[in-house]
Amino acid sequence: MLKKRKSFSLVLALLMAITLVLSACGGSESASESGGAGDDSVELIWYTIGTPQKDVNKVMEEVSKYTKEKINATVTMKMVDWGDYPQKMQVNVASGEPMDILFTSSGGFDYVQNARKGAFLELDELLPKYGKDLMDTIDPAFLSGSKVDGHNYGIPANKELPQQEVWRFNKTLLDKYNLDISNIRTLDSLEPLLKTIKENEPSVTPFAMDKNYVPYVPYDYVIQNLPMAIKLDTTDYKLVNILETPEMKEALTTMNKYYKAGYVSAEAATTGSTNDLTTSGNWFLDRAQTQPLADNQWSASYGYPVVSTPASDAIITNTSVQGSIMAISANSEYPEKAMEFLNLLNTDPVLRNMVDSGIEGTHYKKVDDTHMENLAESKNYDMPSYSLGNNMLLYLNNNDPDNKWDEFKKFNAEGVNSPILSFNFDASNVSAELTAVQNVKEQYWAALMTGTLDPATNLDQVIEKFNQAGLEKVMAEAQSQLDAWRAENK
Repeated sequence: MLKKRKSFSLVLALLMAITLVLSACGGSESASESGGAGDDSVELIWYTIGTPQKDVNKVMEEVSKYTKEKINATVTMKMVDWGDYPQKMQVNVASGEPMDILFTSSGGFDYVQNARKGAFLELDELLPKYGKDLMDTIDPAFLSGSKVDGHNYGIPANKELPQQEVWRFNKTLLDKYNLDISNIRTLDSLEPLLKTIKENEPSVTPFAMDKNYVPYVPYDYVIQNLPMAIKLDTTDYKLVNILETPEMKEALTTMNKYYKAGYVSAEAATTGSTNDLTTSGNWFLDRAQTQPLADNQWSASYGYPVVSTPASDAIITNTSVQGSIMAISANSEYPEKAMEFLNLLNTDPVLRNMVDSGIEGTHYKKVDDTHMENLAESKNYDMPSYSLGNNMLLYLNNNDPDNKWDEFKKFNAEGVNSPILSFNFDASNVSAELTAVQNVKEQYWAALMTGTLDPATNLDQVIEKFNQAGLEKVMAEAQSQLDAWRAENK
């Protein structure tokens, strides 16, 4: 039995069944096997993350023509900007906002916690019935790694498996000032380059970031963007408050120095997106998660050259395995159709490329059977590819090699597992404390991480606020579960 459907859905289903019986003629067909009623197409409402695009409705009209023919369903996409997405979706779920498919991840509308709260439909029955094709297509590591308490609640994007951070650079400015990035790795190593741009380019933001930015330190978080974490080279599996580690203290001090020097925007802690900067080119560097040949993709998307250099090792974490997932809302009126759509999206190159790149001849043109290039109108439909399904169905950029997806598979195979990969913390015993901790995070986290707050005068106070909210109790519960998980998994 499908779980967590609204009770009134049963009433509607009965009314529809009665209506069909009363209106049936001779040999007319009944409702389709997948839940659609005869020839009546259903509308699927899809919420996803990213800066709302001007042409999204125009593209979805073309998508709907295709999906109506394939699965008798149309699609309405509602985009919510990066920094606003978690809070907006929390409100939508709590209010019962109509939606069928929604983006979730370890860091954007927390996948594990919201699955446990009942926001998503359990897919164990739907997947083999309506998603068999995608089960045969997606890397099994994604489907197994995204299980919560033994159950699938979403369809992960088939993409890069490890998480590797890189420093990204606007190559136009690198070349203009003949700046060398060959020895760039740490946060501190950026300073001479940032200083050059600040002194010579007053209209450029030297270090672009939004309120989701967190300095990289070699730890894996139990819950993304909350202070409890474990060191990647741990031998004792002891959880720590990330704010008390020497690595994070040093990073926050450097961030504050950069903020005071004007390298970071004064509004960084409240900025929801840096899309305006990447569109205009008025930025010098930022930090991003990479994948094989990512520089080609970024350059094609922005319309000017972007290059990058590693800021971390490639580590397979819960965050990376659960970094992009599409779930079916527990309140969806059409869960079978939603699953059919996700199956099609992850197996059909025509649909996947339309959702990603827009309308052929308007937003992009094919160069050959496997390569494409963006047209001028692509600026009105510039989508975050990672969040939209099976990336390995996408057309290659004009300068991508034919073996791009083989490079992805190699990258995935070479990733190193985090020590807590597949450990999912169950916060039900400390839910009140966790809510209080999250409230403190909303108050202080972004300002601290972007350098807006001086750690010399604020860090101890923020740590105390977290502890007063119950962080130590939450960490003790997490440590107990981690110890049990470690013993069970040896």
